[in-house]
Amino acid sequence: MREIQGAIIISALFEVFLGAAGIIGLILNYITPMTVAPAIALVGLSLFKVSAIHASSNWIISIGTILLIILFSQYWKNLKIPIPFTRSEKRNGRLRYPIFQVFPVLLTIGLMWLVCYILTVTNVFDKTNAARTDIKEGILRDTLWFRFPYPLQWGIPTITAGAVFGMLSGVIAGTVESIGDYYACARISGAKPPPVHAINRGIMMEGIGCVLAGLWGTGNGTTSYSENIGAISVTKVGSRRVIQAAGCLMIFCALIGKIGAIFISIPEPIIGGVFCIVFATVTAVGLSNLQGVDLNSPRNIFVIGFSLFFGLTISQWMEANPTAIETGSATVDQILIILLRTAIFVGGLLGFILDNTIPGTREERGLIAWNALENSETKDSKFDNGDPSYDLPFGMNFIRRTKWFSRIPISPTYKKSILPKLKLPTILTRKSISNI
Repeated sequence: MREIQGAIIISALFEVFLGAAGIIGLILNYITPMTVAPAIALVGLSLFKVSAIHASSNWIISIGTILLIILFSQYWKNLKIPIPFTRSEKRNGRLRYPIFQVFPVLLTIGLMWLVCYILTVTNVFDKTNAARTDIKEGILRDTLWFRFPYPLQWGIPTITAGAVFGMLSGVIAGTVESIGDYYACARISGAKPPPVHAINRGIMMEGIGCVLAGLWGTGNGTTSYSENIGAISVTKVGSRRVIQAAGCLMIFCALIGKIGAIFISIPEPIIGGVFCIVFATVTAVGLSNLQGVDLNSPRNIFVIGFSLFFGLTISQWMEANPTAIETGSATVDQILIILLRTAIFVGGLLGFILDNTIPGTREERGLIAWNALENSETKDSKFDNGDPSYDLPFGMNFIRRTKWFSRIPISPTYKKSILPKLKLPTILTRKSISNI
């Protein structure tokens, strides 16, 4: 555990450096719709096996979960339920709340959990059925009521080169996935694509979170969670206040072990049904980034199709053949295996290379519509980047008055124009094609 802690802390410091120094911003100069689309779509597609494994533990419960979420979030989303003991002057009755639109997942989990409980106590499910609510009762019984975690609880972390480089590959893969998640979250929430400073700041904060996780000895890092993006799409709730409140609630629940054990006892097929909806939504959100791309172009069809298909192919093959790569260095092997097992990394990298090297006009590649969305101005001109969503919650007046903040890559007033514009090589040009 101490070796894992040391690897997480050191590799996370590299992620902090990537964000704080603005190195991520250099890459963003070449992030295009056909880079983002396959990367985000593969977030959902690459997890189809996870969804299938959970859902197949009891297909009846899983399908019931899927149907309820579809019913609540799609068919009944505009249905408002009157709230007892309230009055509405406009309607001459009670206040009404769109409960099915806001809480479709929670309502579904609660109802299906109740169904599983009834079928458990009546012994309709046999003892080995994954849908039983008492199958994990041992965890609830053995978990302590209170436990306060503290830094270095397993001792001083140890640092080894092999563990650090192995963990570093996971950090790189997580960083690539996070960039795609940021774009997906912005699109679902109706915000503009995230500016450079927001992505730099996000990657830096994820790195800081990993450092803290390493110090506390959790055995894992922190990164953006693709399932939460799908939850935003289903619930239509994207407020940062909700996330902040949820964070406080999670800290509280972490101190009371029994609460966490209760959530662990949610039947597996219910989780599988939720995954089927959430991951499908994330996939569709990724493909929605192609709105401004010319889908009649053979060039674009090739880039999109090949990035998606080969991203899945390589990741699935590497998953089934983890010992296929033998470079002579165990560290290099581990890095390559982790990266190639990550479909988001493979698909996003292919889209990045192909779209930036194969000839195509800006309109054909969707860059005109993409840049128009990024640079669109709002009616309130006081926001430097056209969207207050990416401002800090406090201190913005001081930051705007202080000019040197525009040189800090994580500042909301950071000017992207100070980044050097690199020139990527082009495999073929229009002129070279015509001479063939």
